[in-house]
Amino acid sequence: MLLAWFTDRLLGEPPARLHPVIWMGAYLRAARRRSPPTLTTGVWAWGIGAAAVLLVFSAAQWLLIVLAGRGLAWSMAAAVLCALALKPLFAWRALRQAGVAVLAAPSLAAARQALGWNLVSRDTSDLSAGEVYGATIESLAENLSDSLVAPLLCFVIGGLPLAALYRYANTADAMWGYHTPELERFGKWAARFDDVLNFIPARLTAWLLLLACPLAGGDARTAWRLWRRDGRRTASPNAGQPMSTISGALGVQLSKRGHYCLGAELPEPIGADVPRALWLCETAAWLAVGAFAGLLLGWAALRSF
Repeated sequence: MLLAWFTDRLLGEPPARLHPVIWMGAYLRAARRRSPPTLTTGVWAWGIGAAAVLLVFSAAQWLLIVLAGRGLAWSMAAAVLCALALKPLFAWRALRQAGVAVLAAPSLAAARQALGWNLVSRDTSDLSAGEVYGATIESLAENLSDSLVAPLLCFVIGGLPLAALYRYANTADAMWGYHTPELERFGKWAARFDDVLNFIPARLTAWLLLLACPLAGGDARTAWRLWRRDGRRTASPNAGQPMSTISGALGVQLSKRGHYCLGAELPEPIGADVPRALWLCETAAWLAVGAFAGLLLGWAALRSF
């Protein structure tokens, strides 16, 4: 896991043709085009893909375990291969670069475009500057959970198969989980399954952001207060957990028109708040990786007795 983390830090994402999440997205896109928009077909389409993901990554993990049992050199090779298989299942560098791209945009129009391309699915064409920066901060916090904490926690619990299943479920929710006539029923199972898988990671991410506050200059007391007050004000049972926490930590209001307003009494964010959010999320990411690595090492030590 540590090797995968440093690979992400140094190299970022693999080429699209080698990226398993890209392959998952291609399957989900094709399955949606070829299936009637009913709940039954959605469940079947989702389930077939999930079974394939579990089969492939379970076979890969079994082969790595066999390889690791053949001696020290083979064990080291297996560790490298496992890291290369794990890396595409989480992302931090790409998320950070997406936040930086919004901040570095030369104009409000360019910032709206960067936000829409890289971070959110909503229409960004008429967002104010405060809404653009707010949506960037929201996405950083939410995706800290979805793109890093959740897949790594799944890896700690269930190895490559569970991490891959989580990534597949999260991708399916991102592509199918919309309240539109076309996807309302078809994507319902994908959305609900993703909600279940993200229940613990979202709340763990809120705790990590709280713990990061003293290290990254955040306001832990306000973060705690807004998490407890506003964490359930989003339609998603999970998205509001890290979003409300970072709202309090930075002392800024985060809102989406007609949907929610977190930290309503606070001012709208400005451009200078985005680097603060990046640093807070960066610190929380390191805390997550350190905690998960400690859990794995502790488990390995216990098994050695």
